[in-house]
Amino acid sequence: MNAKFLEVLQHEGPVTIITINANPAHVVNTWMSYITLKDQQLLIPAAGMHSIEADFPTDNHVLLTFGSKEVEGTVGPGAGFHVAGRGHFVESGADFDAKKAQFPWLTRMLVVEIDDIQQKI
Repeated sequence: MNAKFLEVLQHEGPVTIITINANPAHVVNTWMSYITLKDQQLLIPAAGMHSIEADFPTDNHVLLTFGSKEVEGTVGPGAGFHVAGRGHFVESGADFDAKKAQFPWLTRMLVVEIDDIQQKI
């Protein structure tokens, strides 16, 4: 796991989640502080996200963008990353229960299996 990416995760900011092979692509957003990194997975509370969930039976590949102006990037202040992975939603289990305790409004949890992390700036 890239140390710079882990540093970016420590700061608040928006995270964009895109179904990269949908036509048209669907886009949803969340906050970095909502996301838990566990092994090679991102655990993300979901109350909406129905558009990307509807894309998953055909293609569950997603692209997420993360960034923080608080972290030094490749050319100065600000670091940004693209995270490619495969997503699925869960409605039960220990990780779901822990996330539900943290965010009582969630109805499901998006689990993204990380395939690749690339620093962009």
